[in-house]
Amino acid sequence: MGLVSCSAMRGLEEAAFRKGATAEALMDQAGRGIGEALRRLVPGPGRAVAYLGRGNNGGDALVALRVLAAAGWEIAVRCPFDPLELGALPARKLRELGDLPVFRDPYIPGPPAGPLLLLDGLVGIGASGPLRDPLAAMAAEMNALRATAGAVVAAMDLPSGLDGDRGEPHAGAVTADLTLTVGVPKAGLVADDATHHVGRLVVIPLAELPIPPDGDRLIVPGELAPLLPPRSFDMHKGDAGRVGIVGGSRGFLGAAILTACGALRGGAGLVTLFIPEDLYPLVVSHGPPPELMVRPVESYADVRDHPLDVLAMGPGLGSVKKKRRLKLLGLLDNFAGPVVLDADGLNLVAAADAVDRLGSNVLVTPHPGEMDRLLPDHDDANRAATARRFVRDHRPVLLFKGARTIVTAPGEALHYNPTGTPGMATGGQGDVLTGLLAALMAQGLAPFDAARCGAWLAGRASELALATGRDSVQSLTATSTAAMIGAAFRDLQGRP
Repeated sequence: MGLVSCSAMRGLEEAAFRKGATAEALMDQAGRGIGEALRRLVPGPGRAVAYLGRGNNGGDALVALRVLAAAGWEIAVRCPFDPLELGALPARKLRELGDLPVFRDPYIPGPPAGPLLLLDGLVGIGASGPLRDPLAAMAAEMNALRATAGAVVAAMDLPSGLDGDRGEPHAGAVTADLTLTVGVPKAGLVADDATHHVGRLVVIPLAELPIPPDGDRLIVPGELAPLLPPRSFDMHKGDAGRVGIVGGSRGFLGAAILTACGALRGGAGLVTLFIPEDLYPLVVSHGPPPELMVRPVESYADVRDHPLDVLAMGPGLGSVKKKRRLKLLGLLDNFAGPVVLDADGLNLVAAADAVDRLGSNVLVTPHPGEMDRLLPDHDDANRAATARRFVRDHRPVLLFKGARTIVTAPGEALHYNPTGTPGMATGGQGDVLTGLLAALMAQGLAPFDAARCGAWLAGRASELALATGRDSVQSLTATSTAAMIGAAFRDLQGRP
């Protein structure tokens, strides 16, 4: 789903109006979509308060309130203006809600009664520069309630006070937990400086606003679901693909086992962990999943003797001695199928100055520290520029990890992943992702498509793990994320 500037977005809206669309019809459609998305992403019911400015973003928030009220949420409005001072459409949407609390003064939450959800409808793409009072005070109030009362802040289209083109957060900008961008995503929402203020990104499509076919994009479920068609009823485990994992070492066996969990949960038919013979007893004592086959090998070169569709290399390998290092590089050179290269596999390649030896069959998954080793002189202040440079100079598909993971490949635009939670900032999440990516490729997805699907699924799995109520962002583990991959698949494919 392509990204646009704010001026281009206004142009799309004007074109829709010329074709007969009305501002109210678009507002109703956007508000309903926002309300349904909030019902799906925020466990409830609870209390929802719309923070309004004078403009149409407030109208979107009011329509969303109506959807939430129908789902059992207690709703209210926080607005410093007299209703007569609102724009015509938001004033009408406020009247349509009937008799409900409208707070002119700061909102003070009562006793907890489910989640507290604040809808940021202060300003939209027409605003520029820092917020001014009374809206600046409203933004500060939302930020304070988020920090001290556990409120979830949802921004309508973009967080108030954030530049929609450059992603620059002005002083006092709203910090949102999720941003529900209407029609087409705005380019500034994926900027590095914007991530903390934007949070989870959700696109609310509008039929009247066409999506640009070219340019950098947001990864959205509608473009991924066709890549995962229903399985044939007579499918067998060989059809689901054979994944081989080369990873694990003394002290880091958990990484290899988490990779196996990701591959098993990701749908691979057969998953095998190849481990040096001297480590085999340790792996067995660690208690690997019973579905995992563990094969001790005298040399990593022996892995080539096994029928594999995909190779996942790196998690937990640790520092290997020269002889094993050469065998691993030789395995990379000679394996003709798709490869996921992560963690110590990336460090191995960087140390050997062998990035140029990697082909288009390889999917590399560096975090920023690993990217520093793969591309030592890159501009670490600009992730987009780093990603573009990597695929300009090298052949592999790139999944550049971060709060807003970037997927790209030579000749491809940048694809930004919108899913995920701060709870993923813990060890092992990348190992699960490596296994999931390998499983997707084993089932026939090209490395680039597997990277887009895998990034979305892993992020969504972490969201679903938190939605169960058993985990928090502090307690979430990679094992919890892996356990919810199945639910993420169902969500992506729109199946109950």
